Amino acid sequence: MNTIAQLGAVESASPAKAWLRALELTAPIARNPGRTLPVVVEEAAGRWGNAQALLSDREELTYRGLSERANQYARWAVAHDLRKGDVVCLLMANRPEYMAIWLGITSVGVVVSLLNTNLSGPSLTHCIDVVTPKHIIVSEEFAYAVEAVLPQLKAKPVLWVHGSEGSQPGGSDIESGKFSGEGLTWAERRETTIEDRALYIYTSGTTGLPKAANVSHGRVMQWGHWFAGMMDVQQSDRMYNCLPMYHSVGGVQATGAMLVGGGSVAIRESFSASQFWADIVRWDCTLFQYIGELCRYLLNTPLSLAEKEHRIRLACGNGLSGEVWDAFKDRFRIPRILEFYAATESNVSLFNVQGKRGAIGHIPPYLAHRFSPELVVFDVELGQPARNAAGQCLRCAPNQPGEALSKLQADSSNVASRFEGYTSADASESKVLRDVFELGDAWVRTGDLMRRDEKGYFYFVDRVGDTFRRKGENVAASEVAGVINAYPGIYHANVYGVGVPGIEGRVGMAAIVAMATLDLPQFHAHIASLLPRYARPVFLRISKEPELTGTFKYSKTELVREGYNPGASGDLLYFDDPAAGEFVPLDAALYRCIQGGAIRL
Repeated sequence: MNTIAQLGAVESASPAKAWLRALELTAPIARNPGRTLPVVVEEAAGRWGNAQALLSDREELTYRGLSERANQYARWAVAHDLRKGDVVCLLMANRPEYMAIWLGITSVGVVVSLLNTNLSGPSLTHCIDVVTPKHIIVSEEFAYAVEAVLPQLKAKPVLWVHGSEGSQPGGSDIESGKFSGEGLTWAERRETTIEDRALYIYTSGTTGLPKAANVSHGRVMQWGHWFAGMMDVQQSDRMYNCLPMYHSVGGVQATGAMLVGGGSVAIRESFSASQFWADIVRWDCTLFQYIGELCRYLLNTPLSLAEKEHRIRLACGNGLSGEVWDAFKDRFRIPRILEFYAATESNVSLFNVQGKRGAIGHIPPYLAHRFSPELVVFDVELGQPARNAAGQCLRCAPNQPGEALSKLQADSSNVASRFEGYTSADASESKVLRDVFELGDAWVRTGDLMRRDEKGYFYFVDRVGDTFRRKGENVAASEVAGVINAYPGIYHANVYGVGVPGIEGRVGMAAIVAMATLDLPQFHAHIASLLPRYARPVFLRISKEPELTGTFKYSKTELVREGYNPGASGDLLYFDDPAAGEFVPLDAALYRCIQGGAIRL
């Protein structure tokens, strides 16, 4: 009996129905290789024509309008001699046009690289150079950032400024409107299939420069159809999307799921905590997408009438921490939360269909053979999964944290299991672990530590690089952050390890955003009562704003580099003085004492 038939025999509980819908929608993908998302949108235009597809305060596109606009960009690409496999970079803020551009250009076999709108200088140069584009399309407000790095680029792309009035310094108006919006012929599509690359989407760069992940048309189809099934998307649904469209969640998964299901997407240019619920009510949304710390931001806003007047039936996303789960669900009257775990470049995905507080996923026993990752014991000091005397990795016991691995399979019918890697072959190979449980097997590393309880629920623990060794013990930065965040008046906490001369391993440090009236002695007592000595942050940094990536993940690169040096930033620094038993101001003199080993930690 196949998987779908097995599910059909399972009792008609909601979780089983969600898995069944997702499997039924994704099963035909591999059997129809020429049916890519641009083709699906064209089909939808014939079915739903004048129904709203994408809308914003700036513009609105019906299904027919989206298909026609995409066809104009497809013909623009052909007219400028872009061949199958060539690359176009796209740098633009959230708007319906954004999706029309990449749908159109990818429909003729050209790859679109989605650039982070927060980048400039060397970081932007790096992201452009790693994909060697022939052209760059940039909206007017970001044109200056691209023009500034053009002389440094190894590739010499043609620059097009979207929405400009004629020629711009360094670039020209894209003028896509002069091309026909009529449906493309199969010859014009150049036999583009699900095996071809569609997009480059960059990792967030939380611990270094971003890497460009390969995303095929098959993965684009898989994401859209899978989430349409999991969320049970209907034509009457409208998704609120304020997440960056250069990211896989905000730009592909949220939008794709609604388009394949006949719903619509209300697109906001960027997240605003104060306008979030007013927007949802104004656009009459039934779903919204969240990621990272967005939910904690919303909980820190004042009460409003709009937060209780919405018609939201489901919130879907990843990164909703257990300590704010119930408060978020209860305050905003969210009927259902669909938390999931996935990464752009990973072949591991987990879904908490049951809505269990704090869990990132659960895989039904009848699907474990197809989806379940393995958790292996991780050696923090080596930075690698531990191995026994025979060289094999060690499977974790229930509730034992370990790195999640997914088997590398050559199953062409299972699009979700593919690992497509990065533009860098070395970076791709570094994600693969070999000879894990038997000679010759290969598994993809997620870089994430998880634990699985006795009932099969998975919980996120930490990034492998964020867990550090202190006094012979492993310290999970995310768990320490959870304790800190539970203290009244703390808005955000970012925990990481820093090196101290003469100290083995790393020492904990926390960068927090807090109320101006934070009572440091009481805060110290709070963490001392809940954390063992080795896990307590020795250094405290009080910032005005958290260091966040565009996808609401904490960025630690600069924080770790600056460490606890009071001269490296303008933030207030404190030291947990073992003699005083409290946090004391960390000035230059105290810093020199710590560096010189005069104070024993």
